[in-house]
Amino acid sequence: MAARTARAWVRIAAVAVLLAGVSMAGCGGGSSSDEKGGTIALLLPETKTTRYEEQDKPNFEKRVHEICKNCQVIYSNANQDPAKQQQQAEAAITKGAKVIVISAVDVASAGAIVRSAKQRGVKVIAYGRLIPNANIDNYVSIDPYKVGQQQAESQMKALTAKGQSNPRIVMINGAPTDSNAKPYKDGAASIFKQQGARIVKSYDTPDWSPDKAQQEMDQSITTLGKAGFDGVYVANDGMASGAIAALEGAGINPGSRSVTGQDAELAGVQRILVGKQLMTVYQPIIQIARTSAELAVPLAQGKKPPANLTPDAVDNGQKKVPSALLDTTEITKSNVDQTVVKDGFLKAQDICTAAYASACKAAGVA
Repeated sequence: MAARTARAWVRIAAVAVLLAGVSMAGCGGGSSSDEKGGTIALLLPETKTTRYEEQDKPNFEKRVHEICKNCQVIYSNANQDPAKQQQQAEAAITKGAKVIVISAVDVASAGAIVRSAKQRGVKVIAYGRLIPNANIDNYVSIDPYKVGQQQAESQMKALTAKGQSNPRIVMINGAPTDSNAKPYKDGAASIFKQQGARIVKSYDTPDWSPDKAQQEMDQSITTLGKAGFDGVYVANDGMASGAIAALEGAGINPGSRSVTGQDAELAGVQRILVGKQLMTVYQPIIQIARTSAELAVPLAQGKKPPANLTPDAVDNGQKKVPSALLDTTEITKSNVDQTVVKDGFLKAQDICTAAYASACKAAGVA
């Protein structure tokens, strides 16, 4: 009896050890990743668009360190200088980066960055902007053609509601060096054509610059006259600020021209609430940053990232790139609270400063 009892205790002890080992292994996915570490370069293109410093960078770094405490992020912003971005990439590789996550200043010249990285065994994730004809490993972004359609559909709906048939549109598009700028433009133009709008002026704006957008809007007003256009399509919120400044400078109520935007910048959302800007498109920037981090960490450690992170495939001219294309949302006065505020992308107290308190209250933003 005593022998049987002893053998039973041995079996129990063995099971306990086995279970402890399983438990440790189950927890070890995070801890072993932490122990191994890895160096990742995050290269962003510019600072004129506020999202890069305020959203993309902190959310990417936060997610990296959540899943890999010993991972290092080398961050650089090129301030719209392609040559500077190439130097930043080379410096990051020299410092030991095993992965480059890059939103290219100039997608055409970024191919040289990819070639240099691949020659030294460094993985490359295209962040937000597709790099054509290059051997990139992954691509994380949105569908830019769909974004252009969302913007134009919203604008046409607003103009039609005002009784304006076959409206005349000024288009202020993004930088031609950005791979997304043309699809935004083409997506919007497809809706304008389909619904009978006429494009009376169209600009491709270097650097996505608000100042240059303001100059383009000034030129349009001078050429067309105050009554020579009905709507102003603008590709993002930063440039919308410039276009709206030009409209107001000319004594035109910007609310009468249904100005569009993108990126759900704080100032853009505030303009929407007070009626100066019609809408913006909310990119899931937090999710884009987190997904990119979840791809970058295993790549930096010589592992394959989970296949379910990149369910899509995008042809960049060289290969079908495993991709994650995330959904975008139209933001108007009616859904600010249930979108950007609910998601924690913007805080109600930051939006609803004294100048916007009454507009927030009317829109139910709290």
